[in-house]
Amino acid sequence: MTRPIVLHEFTNVGFQGPGRRFPGFPPQAAGRTQMLAAREAALIELASGDLISIEGVSAQTPLKLAAFTKDGSCALAALGLVANEKLATDAFDSARFIGWLAAHGGYRDGPVRCCDLTDDTSPLILKASQPIRLWLIRPAAATTLIEGGSGGSISVTHRPASSCAALLPDPLGDVRDEFTVPRGTGFAYQVKAGEILQIIDVEGQQCSDFMAFRADGLDLGEEWMIDSTATRSMVRRAFPGPGLLDKFYDREMRPILNVVQDTCGRHDTFGLACTARGYEERGFPGHVNCSDNMSVALAPYGVARRSAWPAINFFWNTWIDPTTQHLMTAESHSRPGDYVAMRALEDLVCVSTACPDDIDPINGWNPTDVHVRIYRPDTPVRRAVAYREKEDAPMSISQESAFHERLAPLTQHFAPARDLWAPVSYPSHGTLGEYWACREAVTLQDMSGLRKYDIVGPDAEKLLQLATTRNVAKLPVWRGSYTLICDESGTVIDDGTLFRLAPDLFRWCCGSEESGRVLNALAETLGLQVRVHAMRGALPNLALQGPKSREVLRKLAFTQPHVPALDHLKWFGVTVARLNDREGAPFMLSRSGYTGELGYEIFCAKADALTIWDALMEAGAEFGITPMGSAALDIIRIEAGLAAANAEFAPDVDAFEAGLGFAVDLKKDEFIGKPALERNARDPRRVLKGLKLACDDVPAHGAPVYAGERQIGIVTSATRSPMLECAIAMVRLSVEHAEAGKELEIGQLDGRMKRLSGTVTDIPFIDPQRKRARA
Repeated sequence: MTRPIVLHEFTNVGFQGPGRRFPGFPPQAAGRTQMLAAREAALIELASGDLISIEGVSAQTPLKLAAFTKDGSCALAALGLVANEKLATDAFDSARFIGWLAAHGGYRDGPVRCCDLTDDTSPLILKASQPIRLWLIRPAAATTLIEGGSGGSISVTHRPASSCAALLPDPLGDVRDEFTVPRGTGFAYQVKAGEILQIIDVEGQQCSDFMAFRADGLDLGEEWMIDSTATRSMVRRAFPGPGLLDKFYDREMRPILNVVQDTCGRHDTFGLACTARGYEERGFPGHVNCSDNMSVALAPYGVARRSAWPAINFFWNTWIDPTTQHLMTAESHSRPGDYVAMRALEDLVCVSTACPDDIDPINGWNPTDVHVRIYRPDTPVRRAVAYREKEDAPMSISQESAFHERLAPLTQHFAPARDLWAPVSYPSHGTLGEYWACREAVTLQDMSGLRKYDIVGPDAEKLLQLATTRNVAKLPVWRGSYTLICDESGTVIDDGTLFRLAPDLFRWCCGSEESGRVLNALAETLGLQVRVHAMRGALPNLALQGPKSREVLRKLAFTQPHVPALDHLKWFGVTVARLNDREGAPFMLSRSGYTGELGYEIFCAKADALTIWDALMEAGAEFGITPMGSAALDIIRIEAGLAAANAEFAPDVDAFEAGLGFAVDLKKDEFIGKPALERNARDPRRVLKGLKLACDDVPAHGAPVYAGERQIGIVTSATRSPMLECAIAMVRLSVEHAEAGKELEIGQLDGRMKRLSGTVTDIPFIDPQRKRARA
């Protein structure tokens, strides 16, 4: 059977028609951009004529380039560069680079030579005169990361010479076969057990119907194919994704494929592939359709024709309307180059289409191509989802944290935490076991998904005074405070802990990149002499929490006389320490956490992460130290009345309504959102309270709260409290119904048919004076 190989150059995104804007779909001409933080390294495959644009290089933020030909020789000359120094692998997190070098036969010309860039000319544009493999390395000393002032991120943009190459993502590994399914067609193909199948939306917003059959079944005349209903039942969601529940099943509930990577995250398993009858009933007889295309493509494999094919509809954006229960659809979320990668668990016969529907929005009103790659079984592809800092930001693939090597043997239950995989729970202890360990002993949790920024310069305090809700002028060196960044309406943009490491050096540990963008924009607008350095993944961190946490640290934390010692750290104090002695691995140590218990947070360089994890686990063994996941943390933080993004604080919720008024200092002269917060403080409409329920039923986030028949609030977070032995909820109530002791009800079954009764309380539910954290 002849395979079509077509890649046209029309781009399906970026149309800015009247009244429409697509911020989530940046123009492809911009190329692929990635950011390099301190000690990070990135590999880019360059074809002849490709351009590399580099911004942010300076004496404070140097960049080293190492380039290789296919046979391992130095290829810097292909970029017009000269090797001017030997590459020091201890200046960056080099494990991946060393492994890649070994896998590609080593470096043929002796010690690895590189080009050291410190020129602050921006942008620096380089053009490849031949195909090369380029490593970009952002060096920094591990101690510089801990002490602050490591320099900002470097932006690297790759602009392929071929417009088609600009749309396709880089291969995941060793490609056995690849082909394009032109728009409006379908193609069948075989995939062997262990091979990885990647289905790519070339130009964005294009639906691709897919089906896979067990080859051994077809040999027996049986059509054992993916069963959508069995799959949804097994994974307990609308479609599988990378992680614990990642497989497609047949009607016998046998796994066929497991999803390894998914950069779109929005697909359909409810609808049929489009049919001739469906188009006929809409007034389009003879319209090409996916069901017929699938039947024709599968006929050579002995698969019987069907007028309507069940399918896995990749990139089709559907949902169930909660009121009418109708199946709804709209334009796809997929960007150019988005893909799904799946590992075949059996020998399979597969079929993929590029849907021809051009009479509604499922293909962005314009059908385009789908590309398929098949990788050999030994291709190492780690599980991942896409992460974007905001709608139009470059995509990054979720990474394993610096502690993953120690976490992976303990659990398989991971979930995305921003751009990292974080453990949800550990089966040897269970969520409740982890909870009680934090309450009674000590726990260790990977919290590396937190965002960290260093704010450095003579105007650092001035910037933060304007941006945050607490008085930064009162914050001494080696102290921190919990604070907020709000917008002009008083809505909380981000929360976090601000540490002062020197008179003109602060470290902001927060929840999202949005606050980093706010700080940069404010500094630029006001012309302040300050740099906002995004640490990105360069500073992984652990939370050591529980009443025994101080005793664990006493066994291993060494501090120099010029910084606070462990026993000098009060609540929100911070210091710089080392493991055991002055030569040990360095780390920043703060007395802070997200549990309401006595606890500490440890920030270190990636290179020292495993050493520090091992030291803490060894020192904590006698105290019953237990690794803790996000599920137990959520129970504890709700009991402690601690706010979470998209729960207690969310769009259209100001700091007081989010229960965060304690972090707002209205006596400050000026900060963003102060006028709105002053107005809202005088005349509050809603307030955050607790609701202690008289049962163990846990209501859902967003469930309505009623006084009689009238809704007067919503649930922001809820859990069952092991300590109180009942369900509890944080609720946002109208002030008229917020007095302590008032009896209210939470609605379930559409809010009307089941009620959970409870009593209004203040929060925290446990330890209202924070005596545990202050111990």
